Amino acid sequence: MNPRSDASGAAGPEWTTTPVTPQLLRGALDTEATPQGLLPHRLPAWARAQVPDAQLAMAESQPSGVRVALRTRATAVELDVHRTTVVYRGAPPRPDGVYDLVVDGRRTCSATAPGGDVLVLDPATGGAETRPGPPGTVRFTGLPAGDKDVEIWLPHNETTRLVALRTDAPVAPVPTGGRRVWLHHGSSISQGSNAASPSTTWPALAAALGGVDLVNLGFGGGAMLDPFTARTLRDAPADLISVKIGINLVNADLMRRRAFGPAVHGLLDTIREGHPTTPLLVVGPLHCAIHEDTPGPGAFDPEALRVGEVRFRATGDPAERAAGKLTLGVIRTELDRIVAQRAADDPHLYHLDGRELYGEADEAELPLPDGLHPDAETHRRIGERFAARVFAAGGPFAAGAA
Repeated sequence: MNPRSDASGAAGPEWTTTPVTPQLLRGALDTEATPQGLLPHRLPAWARAQVPDAQLAMAESQPSGVRVALRTRATAVELDVHRTTVVYRGAPPRPDGVYDLVVDGRRTCSATAPGGDVLVLDPATGGAETRPGPPGTVRFTGLPAGDKDVEIWLPHNETTRLVALRTDAPVAPVPTGGRRVWLHHGSSISQGSNAASPSTTWPALAAALGGVDLVNLGFGGGAMLDPFTARTLRDAPADLISVKIGINLVNADLMRRRAFGPAVHGLLDTIREGHPTTPLLVVGPLHCAIHEDTPGPGAFDPEALRVGEVRFRATGDPAERAAGKLTLGVIRTELDRIVAQRAADDPHLYHLDGRELYGEADEAELPLPDGLHPDAETHRRIGERFAARVFAAGGPFAAGAA
C-alpha cells in the first residue's frame, strides 16, 4: 500500500477506480504517458522539443494552474501521485508541494503527498542529481453529499505524475464552455514562486475573482520571448490573453535593447496570427529593487547561501545601460512605447504597468523575501489588484468588454 497524506484522518470507504485521462484535466496543454503515470505538460510536445535548457523543461512540467476536475457525488477522493521535488544544495529544504481541494469554486482544504523523487541542484557548480523515491497518496474525505464540481489543484512547484484516482462514487469530466478561458504567460512569479498553495498563486486568485478558467503558462526562469512560447500562445484556445514581460530578460541578461523591441513585436505578431481580436494585455514588470536600475545577470547571493538562506542579487553595472543592457526601468519605457504604437491599429491591445500590482510603496510594507519573488501575502495582493484593474467593470477583461 502506498503511503498516504490524509486531510481528515477518516477511515477509507469502498473505492471506485477511474483512469486518469486528459479529459479529467484543466489547465494543461498536453499530457505524456510515463512509466510513473500521466504527466501533465504546459507546453505541447513540439514546443518541448525546442526547449533549450533544463530549467525551462522542469518549469513547464510543474503543473501550475493544472487541476483534476470532476463532477461527482463522491464524498471521498484519493489521488496517487509520483512527484519530483527540487532542493538546492546548501539551502534549507523547500516546503512540500500542496494539493488544494476546491468544491463548487471554494477551496475547502489542502494536503501534501509523501514520497517521490528528489532533484538536488547545486547553485555553485550547476550540477544536478536525482534521488528516486516511491509514489504517494493524497486523500480527501468529508466532501459534501450530492452532485458537485470538484477540483484538485496540483502543486505549482513540483513535477507531478498522476498514477491513479479513486472515489466512493462515479465521476465524470466537468463540461467545458461554461466560463471564459484566460491564457496567461509570465515568469516564476506567475508560476507561483513562494505562494502558499496552487490555488493561491496570484493568477489563480485573479482567475477566481474574475470568474474565468485559467491556463497558466508562467515558467520559472522561462519568460524569454521564445518563439515556441509565442506559437503556443497563438495556437492555444483562449478568450483572454495576457503576457507579463520583463524580469527574466533582465536577470538572465538575455538580450540588449536593440533586440528587445523587435522580439516583443514578434511575440505580439505571432499571438495575433491566431487571436486577431482577442483582448490581449501586456503587463510590465513588478517593482524589484535589485534590478530597477541595475542590469543582470542575477545570481544567488553567496553570503546568504553560507548561512543557509536564499537571496538574489544583480551583478551588472548601471553604467552598462548606455550600451543597451536591460533593466526593469528600460523595459517599462520600451513596453510603453511598443504598446502605444500598436494600439493605434489594435483596439483590443492593452497595457498594465506592473507597479500598479506591486510598487515601491508595497516593497516597504511587503518586501520580497529573497529579493526577487513575492511571498504568499504579496501573491494575494497582486491577484486582488489584477482582478480589480483587469476583470472588474471598465477593465480590459471585463465581461462583455470584448
